[in-house]
Amino acid sequence: MSHLFTVSPDFTPDHLSGWFIFNTWLQRASDLPIHLQLYDDFASQRAAIQADKVDLIYANPYDAAMLVRDKGFKPLVKPTGVSDEAIIAVNAASSVTCVEDLRPGSVIAVTEDPDVKMMGMIMLEPACLDKSNITLADCDTYVLIAKKLLKNEADAGIFLAEAFNDLSSVVRNQLRILVQSKIYVIHHALMAGPRLLQHRERLQQLLTGMADDPKGEGILEALKFSGWEVVDDEDMEFMIDLMDTLGT
Repeated sequence: MSHLFTVSPDFTPDHLSGWFIFNTWLQRASDLPIHLQLYDDFASQRAAIQADKVDLIYANPYDAAMLVRDKGFKPLVKPTGVSDEAIIAVNAASSVTCVEDLRPGSVIAVTEDPDVKMMGMIMLEPACLDKSNITLADCDTYVLIAKKLLKNEADAGIFLAEAFNDLSSVVRNQLRILVQSKIYVIHHALMAGPRLLQHRERLQQLLTGMADDPKGEGILEALKFSGWEVVDDEDMEFMIDLMDTLGT
């Protein structure tokens, strides 16, 4: 029986080939039948999770609570030294120079990425803005948020910091960052479902040793990671509780 592996849809497109190469490496290193399937959006991925199709997932922080508490997933590892942060940016030509300059009625471009949207909405609070007095313009990708800003179709956009930094220098130079979160403890994690938990310790050993293998090191570079570090259950519960607190 093949184990289905998937990745949170918020990854940037230039990481696509890296995840397929990572999947091939993991199959060979673990001698487990693991099949990578990527979903176009959060809704289709969550439907697959609810149907118990997913066994391994590189999950965003927002979905971690559902995976742990409802589906019996356990954390394996997270990228070393990487945290999820949000950026609010505007067109570089905009008269808006700080969050407080944004006014009720502003159009804010966002993606479906729930943890990034949540952090962004928190950073809008100093301007007394919330869902009741702004228009959220939904975009499928962070590249499309940038395009909306460049076309002046949105007053500001909420980005995953990693995705903003992955934009081409030509695009970034036409945008201006208003504020960036500095929470540090919110992160994606590679998580295993019930059918893979018997292999949890072995998978953690393989993944944390990946940077010491020449082939593994190259794959990590393609994903823009320096390595993996173990995430224990207590750390995951702390992050879930923090997400719950921030969301209230």
